[in-house]
Amino acid sequence: MKETKKCIIVDDEPAAHYVLANYIKQNPQLELVFQGYNGVEAMDYLRENKVDLMFLDINMPEISGMELLKIIPTHPKTILTTAYSEFALESYDYGVIDYLLKPIYFPRFLKAIDRFFATENVKIREEEVINSVTVKVDGYFMDIELDQLLFAQSFGNYVKLYTLKRTYLASITTTELEKCLPEKGFMRIHKSYIVALDKIEESEKDFVVIKNEKLPVGITYRRELTDRLKNKDNI
Repeated sequence: MKETKKCIIVDDEPAAHYVLANYIKQNPQLELVFQGYNGVEAMDYLRENKVDLMFLDINMPEISGMELLKIIPTHPKTILTTAYSEFALESYDYGVIDYLLKPIYFPRFLKAIDRFFATENVKIREEEVINSVTVKVDGYFMDIELDQLLFAQSFGNYVKLYTLKRTYLASITTTELEKCLPEKGFMRIHKSYIVALDKIEESEKDFVVIKNEKLPVGITYRRELTDRLKNKDNI
């Protein structure tokens, strides 16, 4: 039997808890370990406990769901649950894997769960040698050779892959792609960019250059990028 995945619900509406808890109980691969009614409760729980999946409402008092994602440096994979869709695009920059609009229907819930387990299945074992990454382009799965990949740019729940030969628009989020790429050789330098370290031609404080493309470096990634470029063993 597969190991169950621990999940939590963070929502200020009791009715939403009732619906989601009922759906979760119908999936034997999920285990509901906590129910919080505001962002503060969620932060307190996440500081002390490991969680695989979080169902998170956006519109909550004091701390909204989006604010919670920005505050927590590392948070579980997240499925947003809300009655509003205006934050859908922004949410994918914070590791959100799906977006459920209320009222949430069971078939749509199952689709989100399938997506969650799909991201789990692409986790890379450290001992594996990865030569390519499989992505969905124009409805078809294709392999992108890693030695051809220059960098990736986020477009909501899509990613534009720039390779030595051409550019592809893949149906995958930046966070999902990051989990598919070997840590040695690739690095996120900005919330919207992942680069192949050995393809960097020029590096400055605020940007790097790859094939004449000037890519921004986020402030939170600067030190790690500098350290890794100095240490060639990490490239």
